[in-house]
Amino acid sequence: MNIRAHLERFPFIGILRGVAPDDVVPIGRALAAEGFTVLEVPLNSPNPFDSIRRLHDALGSSCLIGAGTVMTPEQVSKVAAAGGRLIVMPHSDPLVVRAAKAAGLICLPGVATPTEGFAALANGADGLKLFPAEQFGPKVVKAWRAVFPKETLLLPVGGVTPANIGDFASAGANGFGLGSALYAPGIDAQEASRRARAFADAWREMNR
Repeated sequence: MNIRAHLERFPFIGILRGVAPDDVVPIGRALAAEGFTVLEVPLNSPNPFDSIRRLHDALGSSCLIGAGTVMTPEQVSKVAAAGGRLIVMPHSDPLVVRAAKAAGLICLPGVATPTEGFAALANGADGLKLFPAEQFGPKVVKAWRAVFPKETLLLPVGGVTPANIGDFASAGANGFGLGSALYAPGIDAQEASRRARAFADAWREMNR
């Protein structure tokens, strides 16, 4: 499992907060059709482990499926049992990071300071979720890029839009977590596809 390879092909993580199990596969397929290969179901969604299992069964051969808002080692175990291979956290609790790595999963803890970031890497994190990105801005990403090892994955999450991905990428971001700008409860697969295409088009325009 190599999240870097996924992000190098298409640098977006789809965050399906609030998705229901009956909707998750059509939404997931719509995003995959636009290029997404990393999808997470936050654990404060309805029946999230069921959704993770359904996504894994439908798309697990080509997509990296996992969970967001993972708060405890026990939740890590449940994600793994459901077929999830990615743990995304809003914080950087070392017990959760270590549990994810012990289970052989990819882990992206949320960090807000360099101290948290270096500690997360020391505990085995595969990359750093810069959260919330609205608080940081590209200037902070650039400053972090100057001090973290060059191979460190820096992933802004929160407030990322098609209009600002270029500024974050120029500052050194390796990828982006997309939440409500991509998916919100109640939208259908067609609308999810439209939103996904806006990000994909913006990224491709940047890389012409």
